[in-house]
Amino acid sequence: MLKTSLAFPINLYAQGLISSYTLLSTFSTFDLTEKRNYLHGLIELIQQSKPNTEDIEPAITESGLKPTFTPCVLLKKGVQSHYLERIAALPEAELNKTLLLLLALFKIAYLRRFIAEKNSPDKWWYWDFSDEKNYESVQNQIIAGVSAD
Repeated sequence: MLKTSLAFPINLYAQGLISSYTLLSTFSTFDLTEKRNYLHGLIELIQQSKPNTEDIEPAITESGLKPTFTPCVLLKKGVQSHYLERIAALPEAELNKTLLLLLALFKIAYLRRFIAEKNSPDKWWYWDFSDEKNYESVQNQIIAGVSAD
């Protein structure tokens, strides 16, 4: 599971408040083990958001990747965890593309749940972070080293 300090920016991305390239920039600073751990944590977030097969093509489009790129070809097999784990296990040279694709898949599935559960008091990840009060609440917990989970 990703720490709140890493999961929070992914949620900001899903709400359209930061770009995927902001996350890619952070991801690029990680060593290989950290990259793989981050991708595994992202896959957990994706599964919690309950993606479905209909999300595959929009995710490829959203990612900006060519449909013939290896991560995209693999995603076309399905959104079940074992397929996503195969994508995350690609060689290091493919991991930036993998991140962009998995972020796009997360965003699509997340937004569906976000609409249904927006501002649920027990689920900070569905708070509307365009509201400064919600944003600051999670930021303050991260700064204080308190998990918002």
